[in-house]
Amino acid sequence: MTAQITDQAFMRCALAQAQLAFDANEVPVGAVVVKDGQVIGAGYNAPVANNDPCAHAEVQAIRAAAANLGNYRLDGCTLYVTLEPCTMCTGAVINARLSRLVFGASEPKTGACGSVSNVLANQALNHHTQLTPGVLASECAALLSSFFQERRVMNKSTAQPLRDDALRTPSGAFANLPDYDFEPHYVSDLPALNGWRMHYLDEGPRNAPTTWLLLHGNPTWSYVWRHWVRELTARGHRVVAPDLLGFGKSDKPKKDSAHHFDLHRDVLLQLVEHLDLRNIHLAVQDWGGLLGLTLPVAAPERYAALLAMNTTLATGDKPLGKGFEAWRQFCADKSDFSVAGLMQRSCAHLSQAEAAAYSAPFPDAGHRAALRRFPVMVMDHVDAAGAHTSREAAAFWQQQWAGRSAMAVGGADPVLGESTMRTLHQGIAHCAPPVVIEQGGHFLQEWAHPATPQPSSDMPDGLVAWAVSALCQTRSL
Repeated sequence: MTAQITDQAFMRCALAQAQLAFDANEVPVGAVVVKDGQVIGAGYNAPVANNDPCAHAEVQAIRAAAANLGNYRLDGCTLYVTLEPCTMCTGAVINARLSRLVFGASEPKTGACGSVSNVLANQALNHHTQLTPGVLASECAALLSSFFQERRVMNKSTAQPLRDDALRTPSGAFANLPDYDFEPHYVSDLPALNGWRMHYLDEGPRNAPTTWLLLHGNPTWSYVWRHWVRELTARGHRVVAPDLLGFGKSDKPKKDSAHHFDLHRDVLLQLVEHLDLRNIHLAVQDWGGLLGLTLPVAAPERYAALLAMNTTLATGDKPLGKGFEAWRQFCADKSDFSVAGLMQRSCAHLSQAEAAAYSAPFPDAGHRAALRRFPVMVMDHVDAAGAHTSREAAAFWQQQWAGRSAMAVGGADPVLGESTMRTLHQGIAHCAPPVVIEQGGHFLQEWAHPATPQPSSDMPDGLVAWAVSALCQTRSL
């Protein structure tokens, strides 16, 4: 095998690494270190995912190779990289004593191997690395070009730049999630958002006679409704499922204090107006209820039905309960708790991939401000933010609500279980008695369809079918 063919073969290995970066929404640069015809280290660009400005493909591959050999000196080794290295990475090549550097596409802005500067040509240095540029240059450049073209299209379509006081989970974190291949929708021009970007699902026909508004809680996101979205749209319904700010694909304000009841409520009210949702069948769980149960007060003509699951109205004039106090303390003591682990403990039938999907929006502590703040936000005294609004909502549901209502309760929920839900039931006019799902935990959405463990003898076809049967009567507004 000629040297040229060998170089091309290993550059294709580096291109495979670059594709991994592309798939993770990182600039697609890949690298491999080769010794005696064998790849001993590989890496791809990951500065965004790792919050590490040094996590370039070359550095990642060099670190892997050094760990493999048990020596920082990589004598007799060749580094293949798809893009001309920058000054930092060229310095790493020299410090690692690499014998040879082979790169693909030139980098006219930062390249330190001949394009902007040529560090390797400095004869004063104590180590000299042989340089071979331009191997599979067109293929390497094409991958980069495709990435930046895709990003330009996305930026143009969303036109929603990230505010300095927020984080945005890289899109690669949401790649290949089980049963979640819905088209994303974004909005940032609602007054309450003030430039933050909110994500929501909007599936099914826009002119459907029934629209479901599905509101998640803490620490979940719209992924928790995935089965509902499929089953409801299969029945011809429209389904809107937003990610609250700080959750899912929505922007994550950095400061815990950015999150407050009125912000999240106002965003939801404005989203309903923005989309002009009517004949709304409101399905709420956890914080989706604390917020969502206050929405019809502002526009009762838009709402036709309510489904409440393991939630409450926090009016500030009643004790929150030992279960919730324990949850609040847990969040205070272990703010870095595993979201995936929590979901699996509550829903043992979840696959590893499904549980991991719940953790996807929260790659580090910086993305978890909402998870820390929401337990603190629950109204525990009459003057707490949102308590007055919640008391107005309690009066509305008892005295003014004329729509259909249903309740399902996870009997195994230690936080917002049967006792809490029966209290809520007493405050909602014309509400059918709660259906208790004995084996169900806090996250009843995961008992959505017949493929999951049977939720109850009252629901032979699953939770969604039961909810549709209980609530859906076409009503024109």
